[in-house]
Amino acid sequence: MDIRALRYFTETVRLNSFSRAADALHVTQSTVSKMVRQLEQELDAPLLIRDSRTLQLTDTGRVVYEQGQQILAAMQRLHAEIRDTQAQRLGHLDIGIPPMINILCTPVLKAFRERHPEIVLKLKEDTGPQIEQRVASGELEIGMTVLPVDPALELEVMPVARYPIWAVAQAGSFQKGRVTLRCRQLDGMPLVMLNNEFGLTRSLRGTFREIGIAPQVAAQSGQWDWLVAMALGGMGTALLPEPFIHRIATDQLQAVRLTEPEVQWQVAYVTRGGYLSHAARAWMAVSAELFAGGPGGPG
Repeated sequence: MDIRALRYFTETVRLNSFSRAADALHVTQSTVSKMVRQLEQELDAPLLIRDSRTLQLTDTGRVVYEQGQQILAAMQRLHAEIRDTQAQRLGHLDIGIPPMINILCTPVLKAFRERHPEIVLKLKEDTGPQIEQRVASGELEIGMTVLPVDPALELEVMPVARYPIWAVAQAGSFQKGRVTLRCRQLDGMPLVMLNNEFGLTRSLRGTFREIGIAPQVAAQSGQWDWLVAMALGGMGTALLPEPFIHRIATDQLQAVRLTEPEVQWQVAYVTRGGYLSHAARAWMAVSAELFAGGPGGPG
């Protein structure tokens, strides 16, 4: 079986589009279509149902996709081990980092570049759940996410930092001098929150269910600074991790820390477990050193 054809097929299924797969693989759409057809001919069975607006897998296609992910992940691990053996200290690392977490990684990135200039590092930005999926499939060796992690993916989880969540609203929304807010007081309050695919939103919604409250979600966004702007405009109360609170420089907003229960924004690394390349081990060592000594670090 042609490994390249298998990769083109799995990427097409993952992105649910020949054109998006072509963009991701840096080839033409016709090349992707040709390679998928070639794979179908080799297997003597159709893999995709093409008579609908969205791509659907046949029974054979589902088997090939599931097994293909494991084959490609095994090939990636094989190449990583060979590169380590041949290159010694040289290496290459693709690491997934969600946009909400990247501001925490600047010191790690700086120190890593200074200590390991010979390692080629590529940062892949995506949502936490997508990064978890990409690590599970072997596309990424390591990634960062926000707990909780999808248990079905059976990933190895390594927590690195946790921070409290704060409520941010127009000045005067909370009692003057107030520094904390019980979660139950959010009941019925209009909120502006991150989109549902963000780990923080998953964690907050879980807390709301546990304590039996139903805040009103006025708006959602994938950009934390837009949530701040909406809070400033009076649309509702934004819920953000502590590191972002320190970046808000206006006396027109008021911030109070959520308590009872105190919701935590917990950042963690995920891997498939087992072997890690030299480059990945080097990154993890620098990260553990800097996160352990920083504010809000694990403890």
